[in-house]
Amino acid sequence: MRVIVVGGGVVGTMHAWQAVQRGHEVVQIEREAEARGASLRNFGQIWVSGRAGGEELDTALRARELWEGIGAEVPGLGFRAIGSLTPVRGEREHAVAEAALARPDAAARGYKLVTAAEARQLNPALRGEFDAALWCERDAAVEPRTAQPHLRAALNATGRYTFLPGREVREVVGAGAVRDDHGDVHRGDAVVLATGAWLSGLVRELAPELPVRRVRLQMMQTAPLGEALTTSVADADSFRYYPAYKSDALDALNAEQAQAPVAAAHKMQLLMVQRLDGGLTIGDTHEYEHPFAFDTLEDPYEHLVGVVESFLGRPLPKIRRRWAGVYAQCTDTTRVVHRQQVADGVWLVTGPGGRGMTCSPAIAETTANELGW
Repeated sequence: MRVIVVGGGVVGTMHAWQAVQRGHEVVQIEREAEARGASLRNFGQIWVSGRAGGEELDTALRARELWEGIGAEVPGLGFRAIGSLTPVRGEREHAVAEAALARPDAAARGYKLVTAAEARQLNPALRGEFDAALWCERDAAVEPRTAQPHLRAALNATGRYTFLPGREVREVVGAGAVRDDHGDVHRGDAVVLATGAWLSGLVRELAPELPVRRVRLQMMQTAPLGEALTTSVADADSFRYYPAYKSDALDALNAEQAQAPVAAAHKMQLLMVQRLDGGLTIGDTHEYEHPFAFDTLEDPYEHLVGVVESFLGRPLPKIRRRWAGVYAQCTDTTRVVHRQQVADGVWLVTGPGGRGMTCSPAIAETTANELGW
C-alpha cells in the first residue's frame, strides 16, 4: 500500500509512522520547509493527568504507551517518564485534589496526593511555599522542537518514506490522488489530510461545515534553570481547565476562590516542563474569539513568572523566547479528534486541540486500524 500524508506536524508524522511500521510506503507532504505550527509550539507534554475519562483517557494512556515505545526506537525524541506535580494551597485546592483521587480511574492515571516534603523529594527544585501536591506518575515529556526531524530520520532509514517539504496540496484529482502547487500529482491507496490548524484552502473546499475551531495561546521559554526540574509542574488553575478535575469540590473552588484577574481574563493555567538544554517551557493562555490578535501581551507572561517563582522559591532565569501558537480543536470538546472521509480515498484528521502532542500516536493508530492498513 502507498499512503500520502499531507501535513508535517506530529499528527501527520505519526500517521506516516503507523503506515511505515505496517510495511507500507509513505509520501509526506508539508507546505513549509519544516512544520511550524502547534506541533513545535507546545510543552512537549504527554499529559495523561487532566484528560476526561472514557475515550479521551483511553486514547491518552494508549498514546503514552506508544510514545514510550517510539522513544526507545528514536532516542532523539528525548522521551522522559517524568510525571507531573500540581502544588496546592489552602483547603479548597486541596479538596479538588482529594476529589481527583476518588475517581474510579485515579489508579490508571497514577494519581497520588503527596505532602509538600514528599513533593520536594520528587522535585527538589520546588522550594516555594505550598501545602501538598497532586502527583501523576503517568505524565511524560518529549522535545517538541526536534521531534519531527528525528522521527523523519528514522522513517527515512526504512527506505519506504519520502518527505516533500515546500509543497502545498491544492486539489484532489482522483481516488487517493492529490496535486500540489508545483503541479505534481501524488497517487496512493489512501490520502490523510493532517493539516493541523490550517483549515482553509483545500480543507475548506472538502469540508465546508467542519465542526472544528481554532484556538490561540501564548507561551515562553527561559534560559537554563541551572538545576533539574525533575517533573513537569502545573498550578491549581489547571484544575479549572482540565475535565478530569470536575467535581463538587471544583465547583466550590470556582465559586469561592476566584482566579487572579489576569488569569481569568486570558483563560490561563500554568504548565511548565524543562527542556533537555535546561530551559523551562512555560504557558499558557487561551484565546477563542476570531480574528486573533497579531501581537503577544505582557500581562499574562508577568502572571506566569510570579506563579513559577512562588513554586520555585527563586527568581526565574531570563526569558529567551516568547511566542504565540494556534491549534485546531473540535467544537464538541468531548471528542478526541475529527476524522472524516472527505473524498474517495481521502480522509481528514484534525481537531485534537491541546491533546495533539499527547494523543497523536494513538490517533494515528486508530486511523490505520479503521482504514485497514
